[in-house]
Amino acid sequence: MQYEPIKRSLGRFFAGSLFLRKTLYFLLDLLLLRTWHVKKALRKITSQFPGEASVLDAGSGFGQYTWRMSRMNSLWKFKAIDINKEQIDDCNIFFGKAGLSDRVSFYTCDLTTLNEVNCYDIILSVDVMEHIEEDMVVFQNFYKSLKNNGILLISTPSDKGGSDVHGKQEESFIDEHVRDGYSITDITEKLSLAGFRTIEVGYTYGKPGNISWRLSMKYPIKMLNISYLSFILLPFYYLIFFPVSIILNIFDLCLTHKTGTGLLVTARKQEK
Repeated sequence: MQYEPIKRSLGRFFAGSLFLRKTLYFLLDLLLLRTWHVKKALRKITSQFPGEASVLDAGSGFGQYTWRMSRMNSLWKFKAIDINKEQIDDCNIFFGKAGLSDRVSFYTCDLTTLNEVNCYDIILSVDVMEHIEEDMVVFQNFYKSLKNNGILLISTPSDKGGSDVHGKQEESFIDEHVRDGYSITDITEKLSLAGFRTIEVGYTYGKPGNISWRLSMKYPIKMLNISYLSFILLPFYYLIFFPVSIILNIFDLCLTHKTGTGLLVTARKQEK
């Protein structure tokens, strides 16, 4: 299933207008369960950096997480990077119009070539690592880029049905994924090899979240891959299923999951 063409269409539709862009961010905050989990984790991190901090949004996409973090602490400064130049240009225009260009900047960058040393207190990477084959290179780059006691926060699919893969013969729901998901052991070992300590990994998208994802994301994306005319039908679809997804998201956020199709990872750089 092709996801990037749909993202490009959404980005172009919501580009230009401050109101439309803020509406997009609001809708993504509501619809994407991963955003709920990331926001919860960020609130904990915020308490550890109440003053000035330097933040890297590694794989910024539409810029929604940079937007969210910029509103959580007015003293934080942000660098957001993505391999998609069109999205980077669009985000620079929006954040400039929003009056945030003094502390937010966007750049085109491939994370495998990121070459910065001791620059950031926080690195956020949401739904990125499943797209990158050379993940160890990226983890090592993250480690070098963080200041001592800096924190890395990652959201990525797990190997327990992430990317909607439940068996060896199944293929990822998203064609752009180079891996179906990480096991807790796999990502913990890789981050340890890169130098990280105090690594915490937990499952997201348990049973409630998985149902919500199908209703709010999988089925609408399948509809759009059949025909973009489905954009006309989506408001009526969400009118029915959106309230159900919200309730399921609340359960997923509040419960501790023994397994799930997503992983939320925090890791700290602690030099000896």
